[in-house]
Amino acid sequence: MTKVLVVDDDKESRDLLFEVLTTNGYSVGVVENAAAARSVLETDESYRIVIADLRMPDGSGLELVEELRRGTSKHEIILMSSFISGTERELALDLGVDALLEKPFQLSELLELVAGLDGERSVEISS
Repeated sequence: MTKVLVVDDDKESRDLLFEVLTTNGYSVGVVENAAAARSVLETDESYRIVIADLRMPDGSGLELVEELRRGTSKHEIILMSSFISGTERELALDLGVDALLEKPFQLSELLELVAGLDGERSVEISS
């Protein structure tokens, strides 16, 4: 079972993504900030996909990606945000982010991205 880590300072968003991803067969961890994500990823190397908010109070998703890419991280990374500037988009792509999602997005779009990064061929949305 593929492990996904959701990093978002908004509890409602974390809870929704947790529910949708677990219902669709993923093992999901959730944390509220980049520092907690770093801690989890340092102690549990089995996470394959990281879904992170771009803007969080204690550090950006870009900073988290930059730190992960400096190490030996092979995580698939999806960044999400209500607004992504051209500069941020360019930096994210330069850092090797696998996908950018602009909020609000369809949950089916997120599931398709996760399934694609996981190598799955079909996606069904369970409710």
